[in-house]
Amino acid sequence: MTHVHIALWGVLPYLVLAILVAGTTWRYRYDRFGFTTRSSQLHESRLLRIGGPLFHYALFLVIGGHVMGLLVPEALTERLHVSESLYHLTALAIGGTAGLAAIAGLTVLLYRRLRVPSVRAATNRSDRVVYPLLTAALLAGLLATASSVSNPYDYRLGVSVWFRSLFALDPDVGAMAQAPFVYQLHALLGMALFALWPFSRLVHAFTAPVGYVIRPYVVYRSRRRGPYRPASPSGPRDERRPPVRKAAGRETHRTPS
Repeated sequence: MTHVHIALWGVLPYLVLAILVAGTTWRYRYDRFGFTTRSSQLHESRLLRIGGPLFHYALFLVIGGHVMGLLVPEALTERLHVSESLYHLTALAIGGTAGLAAIAGLTVLLYRRLRVPSVRAATNRSDRVVYPLLTAALLAGLLATASSVSNPYDYRLGVSVWFRSLFALDPDVGAMAQAPFVYQLHALLGMALFALWPFSRLVHAFTAPVGYVIRPYVVYRSRRRGPYRPASPSGPRDERRPPVRKAAGRETHRTPS
């Protein structure tokens, strides 16, 4: 175990966490209205309706797979009588499908951003960094999933142990240092993505519309041709303004009978 391993797997994760928390707090304080995706739906919606849901729903499955693989220890699945072969087969099927769907959705979104001039013009500097980084992280994760078919390496005894040790403030650097390169690359790309998170459009993930469920109804008024007049107790009145009749240079109003 060298000093590089200690820096990468023992110091860098906490540095990234500090940047993530401090950057998000700073942006929420000084750029609260910037917590948005900077939606470009007004420029183009057909491709967005395809790529947006495909990417986001697949990404939710990918995140769920990471939570299960990194936080759930192997001893727990053994207690539940889930064999290792069944676990890895399920992870390969679901994780591989979700990864491919996320790549497909991101490809549609990137094609849209490159081919539609108005959307391309709305692309800022952070987008030019985040999109390639996100693509590389997804491809590395998909490659790591595919390599588990022929590679006997069990990430639940290596990468997962290192990840859980970070919460105990006692990082197991050796567990991650012995992991295959594709897993190390995937972890480094993921940390780079989290470091850039507060300074890009990805920050909108922290703005879940929780208040939408309990917010009051929005009352709309119907548009009328004339001025609004409340209905009389005897029945509805004619809400149209009486016609104007001009005579001898003066205006007279005909009162309704």
